[in-house]
Amino acid sequence: MTGNGPMDPIVRIRQLRKAFGGLEVLRGVDMTVPEGQVVSIIGPSGSGKSTLLRILMTLERPDSGHIEIAGESLYTMCKNGRDRPADDAHIRRVRGNIGMVFQQFNLFPHMTALQNVMEAPVHVLGLPKAEAREKASAYLHRVGLGDKLGSYPAELSGGQKQRVAIARALAMHPKIMLFDEITSSLDPELVGGILDLLGELAEAGEMTMLIVTHEMSFARSSSDRVLFFDRGVVVEDADPETIFSSPHHERTREFLRRVLHT
Repeated sequence: MTGNGPMDPIVRIRQLRKAFGGLEVLRGVDMTVPEGQVVSIIGPSGSGKSTLLRILMTLERPDSGHIEIAGESLYTMCKNGRDRPADDAHIRRVRGNIGMVFQQFNLFPHMTALQNVMEAPVHVLGLPKAEAREKASAYLHRVGLGDKLGSYPAELSGGQKQRVAIARALAMHPKIMLFDEITSSLDPELVGGILDLLGELAEAGEMTMLIVTHEMSFARSSSDRVLFFDRGVVVEDADPETIFSSPHHERTREFLRRVLHT
């Protein structure tokens, strides 16, 4: 964790709204994230947490609002002195600053762990295969899978597959990493190892991290900031000690009483 001082935020979100059918999932979300900060996002199911990450990753389009990534608008671009909807090339370029790890690992089953991690650096970043192989091997060693380079997904445990997915995202050198409930589909005994790895990444302070999680002990120990989402808005945004010891809002207190006593 870095505890950065004042600087331009690497993520800036203003009045973000998104509805699915008649259900408004995000109802005017405002947030900024300084570079290098680790932000945990907590809240009940259906509160809009995962939708926020999917919009940042451009897997969903917002209905309205404004998002800037590293000082550039994600969904609009200036043309002839006017803001217009961004074209695909602009969106891809700005989104190149972002990596995401999902609940489901989304690995290519016909590729080894090493090939899964090499794939995007070769075909998206244009790295020579030898260089991509060397870097992929280094990232797999970093996540504790140095002995599994030649293993296929079917030969790996859930926790090992999630580590490959993390290495694959890291190999793209993102400035911002998004993690969406990445322990929720793992067996309980595998969760600790993944949380330890996330904690190490947070401690290294190499990138900005937005982590949607239901692991309250992780959010408390490894975050610079915690956001509590409910019904499509940020109800509370504070340091972990404030959120977990003396939250300002009754809705936050109610949520934490429920999740911490079950």
